[in-house]
Amino acid sequence: MKVKMYTISTCSHCKATKKFMNDNAVEYEYVDVDLLDGEERQVVIEEVKKLNSHLSFPTIIIGERIII
Repeated sequence: MKVKMYTISTCSHCKATKKFMNDNAVEYEYVDVDLLDGEERQVVIEEVKKLNSHLSFPTIIIGERIII
């Protein structure tokens, strides 16, 4: 099952979630939204808003399920 996370590089909850995933050998992709530039950043922010209107982090997608 595909796991993707939208995170902020300085977010303690995001860091803890990444550590949990790593400690439990969960394969995942992540995007540190704050490290993106310009248009790429805006596109990703709009993607996250569609998934999570509060734009809170981490936003995690597991298969078709969105976890905030």
